[in-house]
Amino acid sequence: MQFKRPAGVALAALATALTVFGVFYAATDSNSSGVAKDPFTLHGYPPKTADLLVTVSTGQSYTLSANVNVNFTTSAVEAVVHFPLVFSVTSVDLRLVQKHVYAEASDISSGTWLAFPVHPPGFFGLSLEVTKPDISFIKGLKETSVTKNGYQTTHNYSRNDVALRNILGSAKNAVVLGSLKLSVTEGSNQEFIGGTLMMKSAHAMTKVTVQVLSYNQPAVIAAPSAKDVKTVVGSTLPQLFSSSSITSILIPENFSSLILGSQQLS
Repeated sequence: MQFKRPAGVALAALATALTVFGVFYAATDSNSSGVAKDPFTLHGYPPKTADLLVTVSTGQSYTLSANVNVNFTTSAVEAVVHFPLVFSVTSVDLRLVQKHVYAEASDISSGTWLAFPVHPPGFFGLSLEVTKPDISFIKGLKETSVTKNGYQTTHNYSRNDVALRNILGSAKNAVVLGSLKLSVTEGSNQEFIGGTLMMKSAHAMTKVTVQVLSYNQPAVIAAPSAKDVKTVVGSTLPQLFSSSSITSILIPENFSSLILGSQQLS
């Protein structure tokens, strides 16, 4: 199978993790009185690094997971993405360093890293968003409830008649109407610590969960050795993902416009 958007496939979990999604509940410490404390407290200061766990499920037997390390200072990301196969799991190591994505899978590339150029978003802006997500800007979804659990506050949103498409699709006739549910969880200082995104159409479902494991832990992310790198065109990259059942994953047609309340199905 040849995919039309290989770069989008490789970075789907990363892009999702670095926008507005987060975790259900992270492990907490307790003080002497037994009241849960917030282990992610940023005190209003943008974090230098973040350690994330991302999972994507289609509601069947398919679940993709990724361990993601982000260095906001150097604008670098490393992710180990685990793709399920029929009888096993294969992993792809991805690194975003100096406007290049490097991808390596032992069963495909025999130790060679494939490299291609990208144009990532500004990482300083992302660090500000996780410091204090601007919930007030979510205009395109209806807030259905606000729940509190210890130091955590979760905002829940939903919307019907949302334009969705397959993660690899690009044709307009691939766009379908469905529903979307979003939750964003904040800590005691309003830092971003969690949330989920669930999308449903008549025949498919996708659920994305991002867990913030820690902030400000060491994250040294470097490009592979030049002797191990092969620069390739985008058409080569589907080899890294052709064995996985990724074709059933849904994403919003235009997430930014949806959040701001201006999405249209065209």
